[in-house]
Amino acid sequence: MKSLVKNFSLFKQEVLAETIGTFTLVFVGTGAVMVNEISKGAVTHVGISFVFGAVVAALIYSIGHLSGAHFNPAVTLAFWTSGIFPRRQVLPYILAQSVGAIAASALLLISLGKVANLGATLPLNGNWFQSFILETILTFILMFVIFGSGLDRRAHIGFAGLAIGLTVGLEAMFMGPITGASMNPARSLGPALVGGIWQSHWVYWVAPILGAQLAVVVYGLLSNGFRDLK
Repeated sequence: MKSLVKNFSLFKQEVLAETIGTFTLVFVGTGAVMVNEISKGAVTHVGISFVFGAVVAALIYSIGHLSGAHFNPAVTLAFWTSGIFPRRQVLPYILAQSVGAIAASALLLISLGKVANLGATLPLNGNWFQSFILETILTFILMFVIFGSGLDRRAHIGFAGLAIGLTVGLEAMFMGPITGASMNPARSLGPALVGGIWQSHWVYWVAPILGAQLAVVVYGLLSNGFRDLK
């Protein structure tokens, strides 16, 4: 516990940035889902997908220089196992992301009520196996894009936020109706905890982490063991 408190104090700027970033992601993204329900479809599914992608892009450009703009435990763990992120920051980052997501869902519940399951991610027709496979693939693609556009020194500079935001938006657009297109355990945790909606919740932790780790293996092969990363 003392070690954890010390790590929080050492990286308080990064931890605060991750908390605010994940709060914003969940508040805006799942908020769009809820407003779409309240407004009887005014936002639309395409609009919700755009909101998720746009807020991710905006946060990367505004917070990336402060914390690396993870906002996602699966991303943090992938950065750690790839050797480009220190182990002692992993737990503080994941806790910060979780706190930010939970706070966002709590405020949405207070302000909008318990509508649209607070934007919780649930497998279509309860088919957890289908969602497990798809969430693994979706997160693999997302993590692959993060490595390629945001960290590889051979990539064009300045386009990471756009590339990653577009990936989130596109994946939410074409696979959101099936799995919720979470790709992010913290994004799923907030609505699940605040709304008490735990159906197949484990899928949205295990699958994104697995998908991100697969991206670590594959991109490691393409980047000379990550030696081509910044």
